Amino acid sequence: MAQVLADQYYLIAHEDRTGRSRLHPRATGLGLAAALLSELVLEGRIGVADGELFIVDRHPPRDALSHDVLDLLSAQSQHTDVRTWLAFLSQDAALRVAERLMRVGAVEMVTRRRMLGSTQTLYMPNTARQRNAAAWASTRIANILVRGMDLNLSDRMLVGLVVATGLTRHVMYGFEMYPHIYHALPSMIASLPNDLREIVECTEQSVGTALAVGRR
Repeated sequence: MAQVLADQYYLIAHEDRTGRSRLHPRATGLGLAAALLSELVLEGRIGVADGELFIVDRHPPRDALSHDVLDLLSAQSQHTDVRTWLAFLSQDAALRVAERLMRVGAVEMVTRRRMLGSTQTLYMPNTARQRNAAAWASTRIANILVRGMDLNLSDRMLVGLVVATGLTRHVMYGFEMYPHIYHALPSMIASLPNDLREIVECTEQSVGTALAVGRR
């Protein structure tokens, strides 16, 4: 399966056995929204500066979901605040990315009956092959970090979003004997291009705000 940024973040952020989010759903949604914007930055379609988003290239990406997001940004070009877009896209980012993963055979739609007769629809790995691929999403990143290997730009951004949304402990689970990794993460994020680094920072701020509001 292609290592698409938002897809990889989704697999890391969800339990492969239950399909449930490892984080508060608001945090997961914001992380996925940030990943979708980052995909467009990586493709040279949008840029970010001083917390503001701008269109660089309106040519539609090949990926249908990226195409939809770019069309939305273009149609609402009067709105440029990155945090506003994160909040808006986060509302259905989990569903949209899950549907993309389902199209490539990485997850399946599972409907479960709940108490009082209601049902819950989850998108989750449902075969041994799918579960192995989902588990590998975080293990792959951890192995690269532990070995000190170079990450490509998409993976460095994935690490940035893992840190920004609070998934670091999950990714490094079982690798606690390598504390130097935690010390290396800030410099790795700082080395990102300005556009992507700003998205990480805006995501971290948005997650903090969302969770603070949720605790009131």
